[in-house]
Amino acid sequence: MATKQLTGYRRPDGRVGVRNHVIIVPVDDLSNAAAEGVARLVPGTISLSHPYGRLQFGPDLELTFRTLIGTGANPNVAAAVVIGIEPRWTDRIADGIAEAGKPVARIAIEGRGDFRTIAEAARQAAMLLQDASECRREPIERSELILSIKCGESDTTSGLGSNPTVSQVVDRHVAAGGTVIFGETTEMTGGEHVILERCINETVRQKFQRAFDEYAELIASKDANLMGSQPTQGNIRGGLSTIEEKAMGNIAKTGSVPIVDVLDLAERPVRAGLNFMGTSSAAAETITLMAAAGAVVHLFTTGQGNIVGHPIEPVIKLTANPVTAREMSEHVDLDVSGLLRLEFGLTEAGDRLMAMTDRVVNGRLTAAEVVGHREFVLTRLYRSA
Repeated sequence: MATKQLTGYRRPDGRVGVRNHVIIVPVDDLSNAAAEGVARLVPGTISLSHPYGRLQFGPDLELTFRTLIGTGANPNVAAAVVIGIEPRWTDRIADGIAEAGKPVARIAIEGRGDFRTIAEAARQAAMLLQDASECRREPIERSELILSIKCGESDTTSGLGSNPTVSQVVDRHVAAGGTVIFGETTEMTGGEHVILERCINETVRQKFQRAFDEYAELIASKDANLMGSQPTQGNIRGGLSTIEEKAMGNIAKTGSVPIVDVLDLAERPVRAGLNFMGTSSAAAETITLMAAAGAVVHLFTTGQGNIVGHPIEPVIKLTANPVTAREMSEHVDLDVSGLLRLEFGLTEAGDRLMAMTDRVVNGRLTAAEVVGHREFVLTRLYRSA
């Protein structure tokens, strides 16, 4: 397969993005209305509304901060406007994003009210958007890109077709010096030994085992039956009868390369190669955490049909289910059902996904971007105070 010249936006901290967004970041739920008001006044900006931020504490609050800061610092973001109800937390988020070297405006609502806040923030956002419009793509190396991967609404075609197709891209991307993030902790159940065997050393093995055990203990502590959640009702309709079946299909996405590190939630990887993040298996939550860690393109496989997207990280969806490819075509970027009809082999399926990924890197909009799916979902660890 011919190598395609990749282009992207090089940010002040040296990292490379494939989109050039100006985002409006509400620090808390009370700031959503002002952030959305700014986005309506300045078309081309994106508001990252979410329902949290008030009276969180401890690790739960730190995760929210880390996610919001990481999202603003993501290389797909050119600039950010941070709006909060009070100045101290607003400054904390804005200062964290500014450490990436990109322009950040900040406005607190206290003492101003929504009208003045929206007016001031809209002026700032308009100037940032104009400046961002002058950013230019430049040649980049594949090794500079961080990809993330996940599956959703899996069925038998996922483990047989679309997930192995992603594994082709994972192996090739890592071989080129790139970085990939995977997660979905509960969906490793019954196959966790496969992941342990691929950890690069004992330290990484212990970190993975700890992350897996902590998740299993959390579920056990709630005296919960995961049937209906793991596997989901969609998984069961698609022929996956056990979590072990689902786990092996899920693991099929991760290729054959070693696992070089285990990340905290929303933590930026420091080692090139395949990194594990101990996320839930919820699609929008997982992609949000991985984008906050710096992933710039997401590869998402689906069997029965999942429609998730993200505000700043383009989500490429592929399926090997011909019914899904036909009936939900507006959500599917790549149909690899021909793999199961023996029309082409796994290497060619990987070629096709590599080609689509390169096109998205170079600016092609994904189905989720065109349809307008921008799911931004924060992960909570426990109740607020």
